[in-house]
Amino acid sequence: MLQDRVSHDKYGLGLVIGVEEDVAVLVDFGAETHRIIAPYNKLFRL
Repeated sequence: MLQDRVSHDKYGLGLVIGVEEDVAVLVDFGAETHRIIAPYNKLFRL
């Protein structure tokens, strides 16, 4: 999942830059970076 392009309902398009196994992913959305906690209901892999 690292370096995957993703889409989030609220933040838009981003790139996965970190993974905390079964806990969270760190996503760079350009202007902001967010830690998305599992389950990833609003995060979709492109």
